[in-house]
Amino acid sequence: MEKRGLGYVLAVSCTHRVLTAAGPQRADHLAKRVPRRAWQKLSAGRGAKGHRWYDWALVAITAGDPTGHQHLMIRRNRTTGELAYYRCYSPRPVPLSTLVKVAGSRWTVEETFQSSKGLAGLDEHQVRRWDSWHRWVTLALLAHAFLAVTAALERRDQVPTDDGTSPGGLIPLTCNEIQRLFTALVVRPVRDTAHRLRWSTWRRHHQARARHSHYRRQTTLQP
Repeated sequence: MEKRGLGYVLAVSCTHRVLTAAGPQRADHLAKRVPRRAWQKLSAGRGAKGHRWYDWALVAITAGDPTGHQHLMIRRNRTTGELAYYRCYSPRPVPLSTLVKVAGSRWTVEETFQSSKGLAGLDEHQVRRWDSWHRWVTLALLAHAFLAVTAALERRDQVPTDDGTSPGGLIPLTCNEIQRLFTALVVRPVRDTAHRLRWSTWRRHHQARARHSHYRRQTTLQP
């Protein structure tokens, strides 16, 4: 990737050794030498309960490509103090906030895989033949894409409030809720459609209250 000029943020273990001006060093040993003023509070993106705030620090290391920039990025949990480590490369200088954003996107990828398994059955094939597995995965991904696009279109014209809810006191339609409505109203039509829609509104209303409470608690706990 460095030869192709592609930047990356790669999670590594605490025992990962990197080259520095003082020679090879373990990631956790370098973390102990980071001065207090070098840590910055940044969000790794929104999670289910609001922004994911961590403390971050960068340590310059020797790059394999002399034209690029290589760093060890360290993430510290603001509550437990637990550390995580990332090896970073970029062909040109980038701010710490950009590297944090890339590192935070891993959560989105993992969440999407989990959602595809739960909503579209991505992991339910027996994998006995490649052709059938390929067809199954393709259909599962198409089904999840339908849910994701529909949810995005529903949110496009809504202006959320500061706590992530819509002005009507409901959270925006999620992939889970769209899957429930699609199953109830299209795949297995029922006579009492209004009853199904009332249940959907009830769930979204209580989810909005829960999200608002999580956001308020997070704001209160943040220094």
